[in-house]
Amino acid sequence: MSSKFRAIVAEKNAEGKTSVAVKNITEQELPDEKVLIEVEYSTLNYKDGLALTGTAPICQKFPMVCGIDLAGTVQDSSDDRFKEGDAVLVNGYGLSERHWGGYSQKQKVDPEFLVKIPKVFNTKEAMAIGTAGYTAMLAVNAIRDHGITNGDGAVLVTGAAGGVGSVSVMLLSKLGFDVTASTGRPELDSYLLGLGAKSIITRDSLAKKSKPLEKEEWAAVIDSVGSNTLATSLAQMGYGGLVAACGLAGGADLPTTVIPFLLRGVSLKGIDSVMAPMEKRQRAWNDLAELLDKDSLASVTTVEPLDRVISLGKSIIAGQVKGRVVVDVNS
Repeated sequence: MSSKFRAIVAEKNAEGKTSVAVKNITEQELPDEKVLIEVEYSTLNYKDGLALTGTAPICQKFPMVCGIDLAGTVQDSSDDRFKEGDAVLVNGYGLSERHWGGYSQKQKVDPEFLVKIPKVFNTKEAMAIGTAGYTAMLAVNAIRDHGITNGDGAVLVTGAAGGVGSVSVMLLSKLGFDVTASTGRPELDSYLLGLGAKSIITRDSLAKKSKPLEKEEWAAVIDSVGSNTLATSLAQMGYGGLVAACGLAGGADLPTTVIPFLLRGVSLKGIDSVMAPMEKRQRAWNDLAELLDKDSLASVTTVEPLDRVISLGKSIIAGQVKGRVVVDVNS
């Protein structure tokens, strides 16, 4: 009989009420997939907070091991692309939704989900990046692919003190962009300036009912907030600019008009990190390996044990988490 190991499991009772707890499970309970991974680290993302708190129906079947990210080493594989000892990661692909996720000391994973970790990163650093940093890179690449350069004007990052925002500021700054960071926590202004932001604006200056068009301010925007913040960002876009939308921390609604699109040629680009094609994923991780300063990454990262994750899920939903949280599933 296999020895037991720990995992954070969401369950639903006969009355339809969900609960989340740290439980002991065995390998026999893991999904029937081709690659067995000794998980070393996972992460805490806003989506994880939604699943852990039941704020949104993230888990689509039960029982469900939570955690949308994982990194570790291959223990056993029946797929020729991966062998014992390979350092691998998974971002998204329905982990914690339709497939068991990363808050577990072991996990079996579909090999189609796996990315080999670039040699410049270890598993802990890969999870310091995690879905948040990988999403930030996808958004930055969308801006670059749109043809926007660092001489075209300021780039706004909303929700800048969060995981996506923090890495976005670092990446854009490294590429020479003039970055404006938006935050609702003025005590974090120095933190954002230290990451490379040139200026700070308040959350309230964007989270308002805006006119259809306002003064042209931004060549591009990376928005993880949504709702009025996204609408105001659109109204303030410069001609031909791009908004990369990758989150909804402020709400899923979008109270705007078509006017920024018709009169200024603004583009709104959705950033999907969950089901992005492998080609985009590989490009993003290769770019992260080239652009991301590991010392800067370490400065915005904290490591927490598995037992703290459920309470931290409440904190990230409340907007009380700064930077990146790596989850050490073995502590």
